[in-house]
Amino acid sequence: MTNLLFSQIRSTYKSLDTEEWLDTHFTRPLGYLWARLFMSLNIHPNTVTILSIFLGIAAGIMFVYQDLLHNIIGVLLLVWANIYDSCDGQLARMTGKKTRWGRILDGFAGDVWFFFIYLAIIIRLFEQPIPFTHISWGIIGVLICLLAGSFFHARQCQLSDYYRNIHLYFLPDTTSELDTSSQQRQLLSDTPKKGNFWWRLFLKSYVKYTSTQERLTPSFQALMTYFRQERQGHIPNSFRQHFRQQSLPLMKYANIVTFNCRAITLYVACLTDLPWLYPVMEITVFTGIASYMHHRHESMCSRFLIALRQGKYSA
Repeated sequence: MTNLLFSQIRSTYKSLDTEEWLDTHFTRPLGYLWARLFMSLNIHPNTVTILSIFLGIAAGIMFVYQDLLHNIIGVLLLVWANIYDSCDGQLARMTGKKTRWGRILDGFAGDVWFFFIYLAIIIRLFEQPIPFTHISWGIIGVLICLLAGSFFHARQCQLSDYYRNIHLYFLPDTTSELDTSSQQRQLLSDTPKKGNFWWRLFLKSYVKYTSTQERLTPSFQALMTYFRQERQGHIPNSFRQHFRQQSLPLMKYANIVTFNCRAITLYVACLTDLPWLYPVMEITVFTGIASYMHHRHESMCSRFLIALRQGKYSA
């Protein structure tokens, strides 16, 4: 029975290559149980995503307070939101109700969570003194949080999401959500303005998101251009195998700069009443890891492109 349940849970993964230890041992199993319940109630995955947004907002509100009880509630609410974030994708794969709207909404959910989390930290820091001084954080805390959230955090998430989908794209028999900005612009152009205000607004945001991903990864874009123009889209299996071998070690860095490590840092910062620790870690440690991952991935793509132009992977 245990093996059967484990097999059923694994069937809801995109790929074991991109799964984190904490997710496979905690988040995914609980997400699967919730997905089974929601499936029996005929609840759409997008509804689950919206529920996760409200849970994430509630978590952010709890982190405004300095007392331990409110912060523990905030931790539990954010854990719950993350389980629902896992559940919506699992439910979509179980029911076949995968939609582009759901893909965009799922990414939007995390942005909403962390908008309120950063806002909570700004409010909480404002009157607190900077360590070893009698000066309040005030506007300095606001600027640090704005920088950490709107630039460093956003870039880390864009890269990690992109690299995981790139990895999935080159795996055989695996579904990838590797979207291009040109596809999204065309979809936006083809969508009538009348009656589609919110969908077009989401698409405009997604065009910007995918454009940023492409701008940050010139070597990968050159590699994809080569396959489109020189190989008519054909990717040899030998190339797929070698790409997976070299991309797989980078998945641990992509996972570090996604939710779990970031959330654990946030929990420690809030529970110890050192909220400044979270944005500082974003700007320093997580940015350093993301930069290293970015350098490794771009170098890898450049080497592959040279090998392809030299005639390797000709089959």
